[in-house]
Amino acid sequence: MESTPPQQQDLGTMVGLFWIQSAETYLGMPPVPSAPGVLLSPAGPQVVGPDPLQFSWSDVTDLRVTEAPVRSTAARWAARAANFAAAALNAWVPGSPAEMTVVIAVGGNEYKTPVFSGASSAYTQWAVDLSLGLLARFVRGTSSPVVMSDWYHGDRQRSVVLASWHRVALLESWLQDE
Repeated sequence: MESTPPQQQDLGTMVGLFWIQSAETYLGMPPVPSAPGVLLSPAGPQVVGPDPLQFSWSDVTDLRVTEAPVRSTAARWAARAANFAAAALNAWVPGSPAEMTVVIAVGGNEYKTPVFSGASSAYTQWAVDLSLGLLARFVRGTSSPVVMSDWYHGDRQRSVVLASWHRVALLESWLQDE
């Protein structure tokens, strides 16, 4: 009897405000069963979870994320150093991820849903701005979340955690693609 090798779990990776996995791209973290999330599909954004909603990109007039945790690079490194020191002293207690709000505008109505941040401490303002620019391109129909899944299946390194400069470079390249 042959045994099959264990499958490597697809943990995904964070790029800007997006969490990219093999078959899905989310705004913020992928949702847990009791909490909502926002899945970005080629057909349109979908609120998944307790109160699901589905929209077509052609119907969406705006899509934005508010309350994204933003810190300067120096402040993010200081927070990481403090967390590392606390963990080394066995005094570290992990906190909950920051909550952000996704706002989807359709037909004069706004639909808001909370999502959890994928950043361990915070995003840079540059990463948030680039992410919002990419969302605007999805709404205008000049780009699609497919660019992220194509990257995930093709060009990406097999590392789960990308350096911050690499994440910014990816966002910039996705904004330049026509």
